[in-house]
Amino acid sequence: MSDPVPLLAALAEPTRLAALRILWDGGEHCVCELMRQLGASASRMSRHMAALKAAGLVIDRRDAQWVRYRLSPDLAPDRRAILETVMAAMTEPDRNAA
Repeated sequence: MSDPVPLLAALAEPTRLAALRILWDGGEHCVCELMRQLGASASRMSRHMAALKAAGLVIDRRDAQWVRYRLSPDLAPDRRAILETVMAAMTEPDRNAA
């Protein structure tokens, strides 16, 4: 695996992780949808999506005035495994909760 730090840094930020959780369904999502669901401004969402794109986790496509994002289909198997593990951990019940 190449340097995992950029990938882990991208996953460490709650808004980016929440955006990935939305994109995890395999579909393409408009940035307007991500903004609405995450309560983020356009500039904030743009900054977070740029970080995910730089980490190679997402790709984008311009659609008129909006940008649509989806998970990168070219994600290396080792990086996909990390992302799958993180997504699975997010859906498991908290075993430490009382």
